[in-house]
Amino acid sequence: MSYKPEGVLKVADASLALAAGLKAIEGGQHIIDFSGVTAIDSSAVAVLIAWQRAAQARSTTLSFINIPKSLQSLSALYDVDTLLPSETKT
Repeated sequence: MSYKPEGVLKVADASLALAAGLKAIEGGQHIIDFSGVTAIDSSAVAVLIAWQRAAQARSTTLSFINIPKSLQSLSALYDVDTLLPSETKT
């Protein structure tokens, strides 16, 4: 299963995004692309950390691409940006 979050990733959507991402990680997905995400709040940071923990529990790596600037800023603010490997791809 391939998962790519789309649209809004805020507290109201966090549990659905979390579940979809966990299912994708369980299915072997190693990269999550955020190019379709248009809005986030701090709950998105918690979701990414939970995904990262799930990947680590499976002894696999997980990377994020095309993370919105707002999410990069929040992860830096909370000092967890080093836990969320990311890069920008077009």
